Parts: sequence; structure tokens; C-alpha cells
Amino acid sequence: MTSEIREEQGVLIVRGKNVVKIASALSSETRIKILEFLKGKEVDIGQVAELINQSKANASAQMRILEKYGLVKTTYKPGKRGVKKVCTSNIREVRLILE
Repeated sequence: MTSEIREEQGVLIVRGKNVVKIASALSSETRIKILEFLKGKEVDIGQVAELINQSKANASAQMRILEKYGLVKTTYKPGKRGVKKVCTSNIREVRLILE
């Protein structure tokens, strides 16, 4: 059995042992809300924090979980004061393959 996570044209394909990890990451309504919000656009972590009505630290924690499994990508860009964390996702579908 192959255990992998890969993205193909906006579809995250998950096989083997990673199915449980992705399912766990997707089990949070907050993280699902973030994924829906990010779809196809760049958003800074402050906007995510406002969306979920939590602190930037909590929003970053949620983002780390999503990023760990390839559901979102984060980068740092110049901001007004220092750098800002920018998040994006092009994932529109997740396929869990139980082989």
C-alpha cells in the first residue's frame, strides 16, 4: 500500500496512512471555513483571524495544521511594518483513497 499525499490540478489525493491525518485536519469546522475563504486568493493571517474571530496566534496555529498536509500554502511578504504572513489554497477537492 502506498502512503502519499499529492496535489494534481487543485485535487489533493491522499492514500494509505495519511487518510487519517487529512481527515483529522479536515474534522474542524474552523479549518473548513478557512479553506473555503482561501480558495483561489491570497489572504493575510490577520484576515483569517478576523474570519474565525480568534487571535492571529490561533489563526496561525490552524494554518500550520492545514499547511502540514498540503491543504494551504503560506509565504511571507513585505507589509507596512515588517513582513506579513500570506496564505493561499488552490485545493478544491480532496480524494481519500482507502487501498
